[in-house]
Amino acid sequence: MKRVLFTVLYFCIAITISLAQPTETKSDTLRKDALNVYMDSPNDYIRREIPFINYVRDLKDADVYFISSYQRTGSGGIEYTYSLIGQNEFTGMRDTISYITTPNETTEEIRQKQVNCLKMGLIRYIAKTPLSQYIRIGFSEPISETVTTDKWNNWVFRARLNMYLNGQQTLKSKEYYGTFSADHITEKWKIELDANYSNETTKFESLSYTDKSKSSSFNARIVKSISDHWSYGGSVGISSSIYSNYKSLISAMPGIEYDLFPYSESTRRQLRILYQVGYNSVNYIDSTLYNKSREDLYLHSLMAAYQVIQKWGDINISLRYRNYLHDWSLNNIYFSSDVSFRIAKGFRVNLYGYYAINHDQINIRKGSLSSEDILTRRKQEKTSYNYYFMIGFSYTFGSIYNNVVNPRFGN
Repeated sequence: MKRVLFTVLYFCIAITISLAQPTETKSDTLRKDALNVYMDSPNDYIRREIPFINYVRDLKDADVYFISSYQRTGSGGIEYTYSLIGQNEFTGMRDTISYITTPNETTEEIRQKQVNCLKMGLIRYIAKTPLSQYIRIGFSEPISETVTTDKWNNWVFRARLNMYLNGQQTLKSKEYYGTFSADHITEKWKIELDANYSNETTKFESLSYTDKSKSSSFNARIVKSISDHWSYGGSVGISSSIYSNYKSLISAMPGIEYDLFPYSESTRRQLRILYQVGYNSVNYIDSTLYNKSREDLYLHSLMAAYQVIQKWGDINISLRYRNYLHDWSLNNIYFSSDVSFRIAKGFRVNLYGYYAINHDQINIRKGSLSSEDILTRRKQEKTSYNYYFMIGFSYTFGSIYNNVVNPRFGN
């Protein structure tokens, strides 16, 4: 009897030890042979739908890395572009893929497009791994031999009307805000029409003071492509604003633009130089510092904008100079930057800011502002400069793999 019990106990211990020891299964082998891919912030849906790659946490550990960018389309949707760049044994392999969303698509439809696009981009790289034998390719939709004519001729119209109510014991406010736009965007033409109206009332109970503010504007921009580097066009507009002291402002600004890089590469890099010269006809609500109630003004501006998206991060920088032609001392210089750098493994630095030198505030009201005007920012104050700056750091460390999705207790 003791021998039987000893034998049973021996087998139980042996089974427990064998279960406790890790064993390499076929799925383990496939996981080790899977492609190491780096992409910014892959979400849970992507990880579930594309489980046959390793989502590594740092670019240096990747066989392939993604550089993503996006831009608005003429239909009001978004074109997402991914550049795939190989490293290590995949050095020299590069691909660019994209997909386009429409304003009417749901979140589910958009993310399905995203996953399909990513899968197609990865196929050429997975084909060089042992996992390629498990890949199956299919096509689900019939293709028509002809394309039906667009009855709207690439015109897209959008309208929005909002009402906001906000209140507490000492303050109550309400605002009506409406917009209407019409866009016609093709490779040769870019036409954008926008109309806006805002009316806001704020009541300060503790001050027994009610502030009312409203503004309206209509702007039109027309641009014609000349070549893959040059374009010309201009903008016209009419607006009014209590804050800026404009009873009416009518402006026209034709211009010409040159991009050092081809426009076809605009999702990856741009270096645009835009020159505009124009005319403003202004009627003021109150007399200005220069004792003007209305005036006709001529001005010009020169702007340079640089954008690049690379594996080490991305940079967006712009510099604009503008002045009135009757007095070059009435000028404005505006500089802005949005920079993100990947300094080292897991370490990133983000910078954002702008700085403006204001020597052209000829619309400022004459006289001092009341305390209510300063408190509510109902009227524009004179200032020779304004700025904003932000710096942020992030550091991530730990396992280089991030394949598992666990939705328990939320994100």
